[in-house]
Order: sequence, then structure tokens, then C-alpha cells
Amino acid sequence: MSQRLSFLAHGRVQGVNYRNFAAKKATELGVTGWCRNTEAGKVEGEAQGSQDALKQFMKELDNGPSHAHVVQLDQTPLDVKEGESGFDVRR
Repeated sequence: MSQRLSFLAHGRVQGVNYRNFAAKKATELGVTGWCRNTEAGKVEGEAQGSQDALKQFMKELDNGPSHAHVVQLDQTPLDVKEGESGFDVRR
């Protein structure tokens, strides 16, 4: 059964390939959704997939790519969206 959540990554997450890292991990795990930079220097997004896939995806986002330093990763449950395919990096 699919679940969806929003996330907000705090720390050094811009300029370190964090969004592309998120997209790569989402694709590997079969997670759909999107992410983008915020004006406040954070990365926000939404992710949808199985409970196990989302748990692993959030673990990957909490670690981030090698040059990132995630200090906090907020998560909020959302309603599932039908018909979504892929994971988009938004500008």
C-alpha cells in the first residue's frame, strides 16, 4: 500500500548535489515525487511509495550525498496522489 509524505531537509543541502542525489535514490527505490530548493536554503519535496521504500528513502535523505550535512529532516504525512510516475527535480 502506497504512502506519501512531504519532507524538508535542513543544513548544507544546496550546492552539494542533494536534489539529484534524492532523485537517484528515489528511482532506485521505486519512489515517486519531486524536490526543489527553497529560498531559505533548504530542500523540500514530496515522496510516495511503499512504507519500506519511504523508510529507506528518508534514511538516504538524512545521510545525503558526501558533501551535504543534513542537520534535520522534517516529515509530514500527505494524501496519496494517483497517476504519478517518476521523481522530478524542480527548479
